[in-house]
Amino acid sequence: MKKLLFILAAFMLVLSLSACGEESSTASEGSGETAKKVAIMTPYLSSVTTKQMVDTLEASAKEKGWSANIVDTNGDVGALASRMEDVISSKVDAIILVSTDPNQVQSQIQKAKENNILVFGSDSSYIDGMTANATSDNAEMSKLMTEYLIEQIGEKGNLIVFTHRPHPGVLKRTEMLDEILKDYPDINVITEQEIKVPGPIENARQQMESLLLANQEEGSITAVWAGWDEPAIGAAQAIEAAGRENIVVTGIDGNSQAVEMIEKGSSIKATVKQNFDGMAEIVIEQMEKAFNGEEVDGTELYAPAELIEGK
Repeated sequence: MKKLLFILAAFMLVLSLSACGEESSTASEGSGETAKKVAIMTPYLSSVTTKQMVDTLEASAKEKGWSANIVDTNGDVGALASRMEDVISSKVDAIILVSTDPNQVQSQIQKAKENNILVFGSDSSYIDGMTANATSDNAEMSKLMTEYLIEQIGEKGNLIVFTHRPHPGVLKRTEMLDEILKDYPDINVITEQEIKVPGPIENARQQMESLLLANQEEGSITAVWAGWDEPAIGAAQAIEAAGRENIVVTGIDGNSQAVEMIEKGSSIKATVKQNFDGMAEIVIEQMEKAFNGEEVDGTELYAPAELIEGK
């Protein structure tokens, strides 16, 4: 009898261990299907608006039960390619390029596609091999801001341009400025300066200080067109410190510091507020569709923007 009981106990133990093994395997398989791995990559995490998008993307991904890894190359666009190779090798399910020109990592995007890794853009642009990009209509925002600036200066004067053409959005804004200025021969572009990133506020302030010293006569500088708000902030700080008045500064983004300066009556007279959280939300929404095997709503999707001006 004791022998029979021992055999039954041993049999039940084997069944129990087997069941545990099956449960563990199923849980692992289930988490493999649902716990998607997402790499969020950018060279510009030091930018306020870029960080805003990255934070929203990370939080939204985690809400979906996905793991999110943030990769910042600290202004080094070239390093982004090698880091992208790393995340491809780690077999992530998707890559999000934030505020990045995808043409600079074109071969890596193709490699990701070959490895069935989805590539999305947030405030970037779309090229073949990607699934979708969410951004603002940069050309339209530039048109809105540039026409506002031209009206403020009476369609004539001496203009300084602060830009950063490696950024796809800023590039489109600057190209629209170039196109519009062809119709205004009385507006003279004194100089176009590329603002360094990281540190765009400080860099713009230093460049503006030099330009103010080189152009001290009244009316020698009429306005500053900034491709995004941080250079506008730096320019306005230099203008205020120099005690110069009647220089109109505009930016694009809706950076909270820029909006506050507009409200206080600084040299920054207007900005176009982008919906960065909206861009990130569009990316997450489209990524979830793609993970579920559904078609995305489009390859280039826009979040709405609005003009903010002083009273």
